[in-house]
Amino acid sequence: MRTTLTLDTDVALKAKRGAAKLRKPFKEVINAALRIGLDEVLKPATARPYRTKPRPLGLRAGFDYDNVAELIVRAEGENHS
Repeated sequence: MRTTLTLDTDVALKAKRGAAKLRKPFKEVINAALRIGLDEVLKPATARPYRTKPRPLGLRAGFDYDNVAELIVRAEGENHS
């Protein structure tokens, strides 16, 4: 596909130097760089994993943690449903 593309001066100079160094056509160097660059630019951003900091909550004195019914009564009252 033929198209016109305006390159910034520094980019064009770098591509021309790269083509000369690699002894490859300018067009080939530009296409290779665009493939690599577009893959990088279009890649979705990586999400940082969500982290929570644990902290000890401990057990409250005076509660029987083996008796769930008693815990519910203390938390919600006698008439819980």
